[in-house]
Amino acid sequence: MRYEGVVYRPPSEAGSLLIQATIGCPHNQCTFCGMYKEKEFRIRSIAEIKEDLNQAKKVYSNTVETLFFPDGNTILMKTSDLVEIIHYAKETFPGLQRITMYGSSKYILRKSDEELLLLQNSGLTRIHSGMESGDDIVLKQICKGASAKETILAGRKVKKAGIELSEYVMLGIGGRERSRDHARNSAKALNQINPDFIRLRTFIPMSGTQLYEEYLQGTFRLLNAHDALQETRLLKS
Repeated sequence: MRYEGVVYRPPSEAGSLLIQATIGCPHNQCTFCGMYKEKEFRIRSIAEIKEDLNQAKKVYSNTVETLFFPDGNTILMKTSDLVEIIHYAKETFPGLQRITMYGSSKYILRKSDEELLLLQNSGLTRIHSGMESGDDIVLKQICKGASAKETILAGRKVKKAGIELSEYVMLGIGGRERSRDHARNSAKALNQINPDFIRLRTFIPMSGTQLYEEYLQGTFRLLNAHDALQETRLLKS
């Protein structure tokens, strides 16, 4: 298999075969994110993806049960192309039980209900989506590219199609100033979406990002241990 740059995958895909379908992230503007900065976004050709699947077949034979298609926001590929690579993956690895990819709200909303249903029928099992926050002020501050309302609509579209949804919320991304609103509004959004999985990640400033500079300048204040615990409790409400 050919990998370009650093390849990221969700923790739950630790045992999955990774086949890059896209390179980089088409949005790549989130102020907290240091991923994909060394890459210019592009969609790999169907031929390249199939070649990597064929190579993986030689290496792993029929032992592959889970497959993840990096990089960021693979969901934006043409639906017909996604269907083709999903079908080819299932033909190549008959024992596949789960096929997953990243998809943020901004790009999920570009798919019609019919397209998402087609993807589900083809074998797309799960979409990992970084909600980060359900608070509109926080979402705007971190340049996420979607509002809370759009996040809810996108999540519901995925669920309606019968595709599993794993939503990621980032503890502390609102800083001390927005901690309470971030937690409460995120909980409201999650309750309206009702995702299959909710993953909590703790925000840590990454060198080279805008939010890291704000942290160094003192305009963004990190949560202490007590604040983080309180935010987690509010998220459960």
